[in-house]
Amino acid sequence: MTTLVPLIAVLVISAVAALDVHVPEVPVVALYGQDVTLHCTFNASSPVNLSELSVYWELADTKRSIHSFSAGRDQLTEQADTFANRTSLFNAQLGSGNASLLLRNVRIADDGVFSCFVSLGTFGSGALVLQVAAPYTKPQVTLAPDLNLRPGDEVSLTCVAYGGFPQAQVQWQDGMGRNMTDNVTTSQVASEEGLFNVRSVLRVVLEPNSTYSCRLHNPLLGEEGHASVTITGQNTTFPAVALWVTVGLAICLLGLLIALAVVCRRKIKESCEEAAAGEACAENGLRVVQSE
Repeated sequence: MTTLVPLIAVLVISAVAALDVHVPEVPVVALYGQDVTLHCTFNASSPVNLSELSVYWELADTKRSIHSFSAGRDQLTEQADTFANRTSLFNAQLGSGNASLLLRNVRIADDGVFSCFVSLGTFGSGALVLQVAAPYTKPQVTLAPDLNLRPGDEVSLTCVAYGGFPQAQVQWQDGMGRNMTDNVTTSQVASEEGLFNVRSVLRVVLEPNSTYSCRLHNPLLGEEGHASVTITGQNTTFPAVALWVTVGLAICLLGLLIALAVVCRRKIKESCEEAAAGEACAENGLRVVQSE
C-alpha cells in the first residue's frame, strides 16, 4: 500500500502540472506597416491574481524577448530593441485568461514563429506562425524600342512592380491567353525594408497587332496585378529599302499608264484621219461620174 502513495502523488502532480494554453493553429497573416494581435489564451478557472501570473513572449528561433509580464506589471528590461515601443498586452483581460500580444507597425523582419509562455502555479506554452505580407503596386509594361519598328524586329517588353512581400509569381501571356516562358528574365531585389521590387523582361519578335500581358501574383495575399501592351500598325514602319522600291514601282507603273494612254490616243486619231480621208475620196469620185 505504501508503494502506491508515491505513484498516486506523481499522477496528481502530472494532472495539475500542465496549464492549457491556446494559440492559432493556422498562420497569422499581417500586413506590413499595420498592427496585428497574436492571440494566446489560457484556462482561468477562477479570478487570477496578477501578482502570481507570468506571461512571456519570445521568438522561437532566436529566443529573443518580445514582451514579458510578471509581479503584476510589464518587465521590459530584456526586451529586444527591434520590439521596443511596439508591443503590449491586454492587461485588463489578463485576469480572464487573455495573454494575447498586440504588435504594432509590423515589419518584414517580424515574419517568424512566436512563442507564448504562461505561468500560474502551473506552466503552459504555445507557438504560432506570423506571416508578413505587403501588396505590390500595379504592374506597368513598357516597350523598347517603341519607334521606327519593323516587322521581324526583336523588342523587349519590361514589366515592373514595387514594394511587395513575399516574392511575386510573374507570368507572361500572349493575346490568346497562352503562357510564354521562353526568353523571359525576372529579377526581384529587396529594399532596405525587405520589400521586393520586381522587374521581368520578355523578348519577342515583332508582329503587328499583337498583345502581351504581364500577370503578377502575391502568393500570400492571393492578389493578382495585371498590365498589357498592344503593338498596332502605328508602331511599325516599312524598311527604308522596301519603301523606296515601292515608290519606284509606283512611278514606273504610272509612267507606263501615261505612255499607253498617249499611244492609244495617237492610234485613235490616226484611225479617224484615215477614215475621214477615205470618205472624202469616195465623194470626189461620185462627183466625177455625175459630171460625165
